[in-house]
Amino acid sequence: MSLKLKNKINNKKAHIAVIGLGYVGLPLALAFAEKGFKVLGIDTDTQRVERIRGLQSYITDVPSSLIARVVGKKLFLATTDFNLLAQVDVVIICVPTPLKRKYTPDISYILSAVRSVAKHLRKDMLVVLESTTYPGTTDELIKPELEKSGLKAGKDFHIAFSPERIDPGNKHFDVTEIPKVVGGLTPVCTSLSGLLYSQIIKHVHQVSTCKAAEMTKLLENSFRIVNIGWINEIAQMCHALGIDVWEVIDAAKTKPFGFMPFYPGLGVGGHCIPEDPLYLYWKAKHYDFSCKFIKLAADTNTNMPAYAVTRLKEMLGKSFKNAKILVLGVTYKKDVKDLRKSPSIRLIELLRKETKVDYYDPIIPFLKLDGLDLKSIDLTPVSLKGYNAVVVAVDHTAVNYDLIYKNARLIFDTRNVYKDKTDKKVVKL
Repeated sequence: MSLKLKNKINNKKAHIAVIGLGYVGLPLALAFAEKGFKVLGIDTDTQRVERIRGLQSYITDVPSSLIARVVGKKLFLATTDFNLLAQVDVVIICVPTPLKRKYTPDISYILSAVRSVAKHLRKDMLVVLESTTYPGTTDELIKPELEKSGLKAGKDFHIAFSPERIDPGNKHFDVTEIPKVVGGLTPVCTSLSGLLYSQIIKHVHQVSTCKAAEMTKLLENSFRIVNIGWINEIAQMCHALGIDVWEVIDAAKTKPFGFMPFYPGLGVGGHCIPEDPLYLYWKAKHYDFSCKFIKLAADTNTNMPAYAVTRLKEMLGKSFKNAKILVLGVTYKKDVKDLRKSPSIRLIELLRKETKVDYYDPIIPFLKLDGLDLKSIDLTPVSLKGYNAVVVAVDHTAVNYDLIYKNARLIFDTRNVYKDKTDKKVVKL
């Protein structure tokens, strides 16, 4: 192990740069800063940088007071200047990894970040990728790009992969409490990255290679997409059979082994579940292997908003074409101010093609996205009575569900918030 870098990490003298200050990078950067490390946060988004410099958070899970505290101690600096990488010992890359098309990874953000690092790479530097990607990215993409500097990976500098495990909105597990997986190009790379993360995270699990660490993340998210797809299919099957799927799930989860409850809904949103497993699907195809479960689950989840429209047509009959529908909740997740890949958005788009639709969301006052330009309605007894149906798409905490129940004509409950209601006013997914 590089004694120089090891000592710097142990003594909290290592200067750390985090590239990408989104929902993964910002909490991570602040966690290191809180432990006494000097941290440089780099992002191409000038608005993010300006907000941090103004001591304002733009991420729900990150309080502005935390930013103010570490900035005040001169432990955290946000910038758009990649030239400042020349000053750091460790670089952690937390940039987006979207899809170009439905099943094709877009690694341009990773490439751009790595090329910026390569310009300032020096001996003993540690470079860690956290962005979710396909197995082989670190070895096949990052290593060659960095070695264009003339330095040798695993000898002159160190590289590793450590999958992010941030769960937005989860108040029980912040970045420091979620076990961390690390896998390096060499045993030394792995040990150094493990030592680094152990400064802020209680448990660090080391694996043998970067590929193993990359695959770990995709296994985690593929497990979720497959099981969510399965329970969404079960929900449709139960409806066809006249069975309450929520009752079945509650009964099944009484088994103390061999079963883990997943719950149906309008699909999956955010970045991780809708897109990450498709990186594995894409990579496997290059080895003539078809990930049938991932493809089937992705298609099932994608089709859930269309299924919801079909159910609404069944409920409203001929009045559907002239109906007014209220969609309750437009974020992709409960109590999280994030619209990425939200199934509710897709539901609204589909409904607008055939009928009138409004939305209410206590944390999204305006909706200007993908051609939509809407404003959240005022939720009152009078407004509720004007809709033929209310769709509970997201079960936000800050919603008066009793008010809705008392005044709505019909409720299509996709989140089981009215689990104790058995009258015909409430129709469950």
